[in-house]
Amino acid sequence: MTELARRAYLWACALDVVVRKPGNVSVESPGHGMIAEQFVASAIASVDALFERDASVGQRIEGAIKATRAAVECNTNLGIVLLCAPLAAALEAATSTSLESLRAQVHITLARMDVDDARAAYRAIALANPGGLGAAAQQDVRNVPSIDLRAAMQLAADRDRVARQYAEDFAEIFDLGLPHFTALAAEPATAMLACCLTFLASGADSHIVRKHGGALAHSVTEEAVAWLQRWRAAQGVPSADALAAWDERLKGAGLNPGTSADLAVASAFVAAVIDPRLSDVRVPGLAWNVLNSRPTLTRLSG
Repeated sequence: MTELARRAYLWACALDVVVRKPGNVSVESPGHGMIAEQFVASAIASVDALFERDASVGQRIEGAIKATRAAVECNTNLGIVLLCAPLAAALEAATSTSLESLRAQVHITLARMDVDDARAAYRAIALANPGGLGAAAQQDVRNVPSIDLRAAMQLAADRDRVARQYAEDFAEIFDLGLPHFTALAAEPATAMLACCLTFLASGADSHIVRKHGGALAHSVTEEAVAWLQRWRAAQGVPSADALAAWDERLKGAGLNPGTSADLAVASAFVAAVIDPRLSDVRVPGLAWNVLNSRPTLTRLSG
């Protein structure tokens, strides 16, 4: 099952940069001082630690971020790693890859996390140094935590959507992201775009909120709602040129709906675990196959 999960993770990460999701870095559109190759290199660098046998959730997070930082020297995948580490640990213990088995094991995995998991995750977050990270009144990530990782995430759940998954047994991944992805999974690129827009339309993106405030984040959410409405009305994917124009406008304003993208990656990961045939679908438009080769990367700092 570990090899299946590794492949599903790499496939989801590759799909993330293949699809031009507005505001996010992609093969077609670099942005925010980063390029797609850095994200691919990050996926390859992080996979061993994420799927290390018998490792705790905290160990998986810290190991993955250390490996990422050594590879690309910037924060490309903190949200993805935070979301996928509990899923990876749950998959190792699950009796099957059915949705029911995975959900049950995720609940158990989250409940078993302890203060050592929190301390390892805090060190990883400090190393990744995500943009817009403010101060918290309790259990601030710049301090050594005194509570377990789930309890720490619960304190942040009202302001951070990744943290909310820990507090709510990954309900949004299973009940929102996964159904929207699997409904269009025959065309994975379309599924990834729809899943990301669904998360963006369903609530303010945490990354934008942290860096630019709630009002601006909600305006982007309203745009995503309008895009989805047009998509449904036309019964077809929005024009690539129109999406590209929105993408460029968001990047021009420094707006990166990174949390929505991270949630979509985690949803695609789960989808490919439940249906392994998905990760056999070669991601379109990629110059190299992340599953079978290692791209050459010029190390950049950021």
